[in-house]
Amino acid sequence: MSAESLHASATELLTEWEPATGSDRSLREAILAFLGSAPLGCLREHAPGHITASAIVLSHDRRDILLTLHPRVGRWIQLGGHCEPDDKTVQDAALREAVEESGIPDLHLTPGLYGAQAHPITCSLGVPTRHLDLLFEIVAPPGAAPVRSAESTDLRWWPVDGLPVGADVLLRSEGPSQAP
Repeated sequence: MSAESLHASATELLTEWEPATGSDRSLREAILAFLGSAPLGCLREHAPGHITASAIVLSHDRRDILLTLHPRVGRWIQLGGHCEPDDKTVQDAALREAVEESGIPDLHLTPGLYGAQAHPITCSLGVPTRHLDLLFEIVAPPGAAPVRSAESTDLRWWPVDGLPVGADVLLRSEGPSQAP
């Protein structure tokens, strides 16, 4: 069952993740506690909150990040979204979302969890909920040209050291990881 494999992948990722800051360690423990009490917590239908999958899509040289101007949020954010019934793991969901929202094939997912965030939001459920967002680093091939989908007002590459004003993006303080 997808709910079970998504839940297992989220739990494993968070258990193996070693956050650098105390606030990230607290967030990890809070999300693990949430998952411990919510077997369906990776599915959008879980109204009190649910795991979402995000992609920090970097250019092949990791100098630029692909951001979407999200129509509902109204800010520049990373790509990503809800886990779907066909996704076996949260990683699969992040990669699927990145390809769908960027139009870029052949994206490469870096193993492991990049980070986590929690966002209060009124999503497609139409009621206030919380997105417990697991983030993954994904690297685009050289020359990748994004194609905006209907899920975005705008889509473009930004220098990692020159993000737009008001961008809501988690970038590690040590910067993106090195090329594989």
